[in-house]
Amino acid sequence: MVPVAAAQAYYSAAPGVPAHVTILFPFADRRDIDESALADLFTRFRAFDFVADRIESFEDGTRWLRPRPSTPFVDLTAAVQQRWPDYPPYEGAFDEVVPHLTITADDVPTPLACRAEEVLLLEEHDGGTWSTVRSFAFQGVA
Repeated sequence: MVPVAAAQAYYSAAPGVPAHVTILFPFADRRDIDESALADLFTRFRAFDFVADRIESFEDGTRWLRPRPSTPFVDLTAAVQQRWPDYPPYEGAFDEVVPHLTITADDVPTPLACRAEEVLLLEEHDGGTWSTVRSFAFQGVA
């Protein structure tokens, strides 16, 4: 996931999960993850600015902000999926993955100016809490 500090005040879900745009979920068991391969993949990307400009809702009622541009998130997801094809986004439940920033607050000022600088690898623990296993900073150049 790409953490989004500018949206943290508008998101509270599972403990240990920051406001974010998901890159790939679910993913492999932590014991099966090649962190070096993830680092090699993510360091090729460069940090980028985006704007969360509009509140939308999925059919289940989940509210979210649309990141613009969304292409960098699509590219990140595609790169991970290409490298690890056994883990399609959301277990292949959707024909198209929509980059989104889930919100839980009712009053969110838009647009939010945001910056993507890293991808976090999180691990779920018993009881529904999460912790960051590792951060992968974007290091690519324009």
